Amino acid sequence: MSGAQPAWERGRRLALDVGKARIGVAVCDPDGILATPVETVRAAKDGSDLRRIAQLVVDYEPVEIVVGMPRTLRGEHGASAKMAEGFARRLAGVLGAANPAPPRVCFFDERFTTVTAQRALRDNGVRAKEQRAVIDQAAAVAILQGWLDEQRPVPGPEEVGE
Repeated sequence: MSGAQPAWERGRRLALDVGKARIGVAVCDPDGILATPVETVRAAKDGSDLRRIAQLVVDYEPVEIVVGMPRTLRGEHGASAKMAEGFARRLAGVLGAANPAPPRVCFFDERFTTVTAQRALRDNGVRAKEQRAVIDQAAAVAILQGWLDEQRPVPGPEEVGE
């Protein structure tokens, strides 16, 4: 897993919102402009969740995987953050064993993504009862879009309109 910020590389990114029961997955276009939902993977102790995400990596060929880091409001690592880190380590191991050049795995602060996702779904007419099926995907979209907006270079005046 990388710690240093590499230069922007064109390519898809996959985002994961890791939870105890479900893992939301989102992907962006190769230019890193728009994040969209992919699916919700059921978290499992038998490794089937890791295998499914590894298959999504094969399908989407991301250059990077962004894992939501659920820090506390004070910015500290709680139990959920440790769970996300452990999942990311296991995923990196699975991907590294299957691919000589696996995508980088990084983290992004996801402190308010679920609340943001719930609000967006509610604003779009999705009732609370119906949100459960898609909330994790929506949170993964919020994680990825936030990461993209922070990481993607902004074109300078000389590049606009060329």
